[in-house]
Formats: sequence, C-alpha cells, structure tokens
Amino acid sequence: MLGRANELVCQEIVELVTDYIEGAMGRAERRRFERHLAGCEHCSEYLDQMRATIRLTGRLRTHDLTPEMREQFAALYRGWRADAG
Repeated sequence: MLGRANELVCQEIVELVTDYIEGAMGRAERRRFERHLAGCEHCSEYLDQMRATIRLTGRLRTHDLTPEMREQFAALYRGWRADAG
C-alpha cells in the first residue's frame, strides 16, 4: 500500500489496531483502516490474532497462573511503566 498518500501502511495498522477494536476511530479513519485490511492478508491475520488474544485473556484469572507466571507479568509491567515514565 506504499505510494498512495491517503492509504495506511502495515506499521500504522499495528499502531491503530487497539483504536479499531475499541471503536475509537472516526468514520474516515476506520474506512482507511478497513480498506487496508481488505488488501492485506497479513494485517487481517494480525487483527484476528489480537481479537483472539483479547477474548482469551479476558477469561484468565489470577489463580490460573503459576507464581512464576505472575512474577513474569509483574516484571513486564514494571518494565513497561519504567519505559513509559
């Protein structure tokens, strides 16, 4: 999709996928997003994977995780917070 100034590229799709899933895009941006998906199998698969991840992690409960897994998630979160700050 490179070369067309009004079109999104794959990197932009990755950056915007959460807004798309949450319905936080304006109508024009959503059309541009969906136009890219219609012509890009990889981004369509990425969107499907993100939806599946959200669906499955929504069912995850604290007691489903081992203590090691909980610590790994906590460490990832602490690292993310440090980078964001």
